[in-house]
Amino acid sequence: MIMTHQVHIVGGGLAGSEAAWQLAEAGIKVRLSEMRGVEPTAAHKTDQLAELVCSNSFRSDDDTSNAVGLLHAEMRAMGSLILREADKHRVPAGSALAVDRDGYAAGVTEAIAAHPNIAVARERVDTLPDGPVIIATGPLTAAQLAQAIGVETGEEALAFFDALAPIVYRESIDMDVAWMASRWDKGDTKDYINCPMDKDQYLAFVDALLTGEKTEFKEWEANTPYFDGCMPIEVMAARGIETLRHGPMKPVGLDNPKTGRWPYAVVQLRQDNALGTLWNMVGFQTKLKHAEQVRVFRMIPGLEKAEFARLGGLHRNTFIKSPKLLDTSLRLKSRPNIRFAGQITGCEGYIESAGVGLLAGRFLAAELAGLHMPPPPPTTALGALLEHITGGGDADTYQPMNVNFGLFPPLADKVRKADRKRGYTDRAKADLARWLTA
Repeated sequence: MIMTHQVHIVGGGLAGSEAAWQLAEAGIKVRLSEMRGVEPTAAHKTDQLAELVCSNSFRSDDDTSNAVGLLHAEMRAMGSLILREADKHRVPAGSALAVDRDGYAAGVTEAIAAHPNIAVARERVDTLPDGPVIIATGPLTAAQLAQAIGVETGEEALAFFDALAPIVYRESIDMDVAWMASRWDKGDTKDYINCPMDKDQYLAFVDALLTGEKTEFKEWEANTPYFDGCMPIEVMAARGIETLRHGPMKPVGLDNPKTGRWPYAVVQLRQDNALGTLWNMVGFQTKLKHAEQVRVFRMIPGLEKAEFARLGGLHRNTFIKSPKLLDTSLRLKSRPNIRFAGQITGCEGYIESAGVGLLAGRFLAAELAGLHMPPPPPTTALGALLEHITGGGDADTYQPMNVNFGLFPPLADKVRKADRKRGYTDRAKADLARWLTA
């Protein structure tokens, strides 16, 4: 039996789960509707809340010189459930925060289910609910609800493609060819498996990527653009023969112990589960057909006999024109009882989605308490991300964005280029502390 609720959240991904947690911790009764369990999506494999469908990495955890790591630190300071469970289920990944995806999702699901102020309803929601509501259905919003959003906003949803990277069984990797190392030996351990290529192998591989049989688009997908941060490997390859060597296959900082030199190109794999039995191919999102993936990726030295726990895939993502449609507290201007959170707002990335969910939950909790919560300062990672989403940019050219220092206001004082990132993070931490205690 579903309890009487004060807030309805639609979508149990990272943003919806984080928003529900923030509201529940503030003493507010929440109904969290998640359709997985009664209806699957094109990308998810389980019905777990906050399932990670692409990489298992939350990217850099360095909060002194990286905008993503700074966002991690800000969310930890605000009691983030997503970061709490990510920290609990961390796996080795150098300076990055990567997780055992199954253990992590199970941890979030158990925490949400156990909270006395949250009731999880396995149901598909086709219309915009009345009362206080947060829409956090993410990039795979069901067609009926997407249509309802379009009717309410009078705007067509923007869309882009997102691609999944393959996952390889560790025991099938030939370690007589590959070796363990982190780039420039960063981190306490050698966290990546590296598969080297010489020039001829690289050129043959790029040719196979370009000529391999691809997934065909449906008619309605034909003009949908890709997001640069999750672009299929073969689309990158089509941009030029050297593109991959300066992107996901760059060899710099990786000394092959068998030659003492950097290879011409390298494919890296990152641990995907706590047991270390599964490894994902870093940057190898793809729309190659499954049989072609097996053929082409077994051309990689060390992966000639690779067995795949998951092959790559392709799905369509949607997001709204947030700068035009949302106010600075993520409310829909035409219907302020509705807030949006997560990737549907046009942020990109796991932790960015969760961060916007955190803000949506806190904005709504303050509102229900009769208080006004000002936006976090734009000098913070959360504030800069919110400013990108709601700051009045050109809605017609609005594109998904990861958090980065380019979204932050310039530093007031002149700072050496080498010290600039530290300057951003120091300023952000001080401003967040003042905002939290104001």
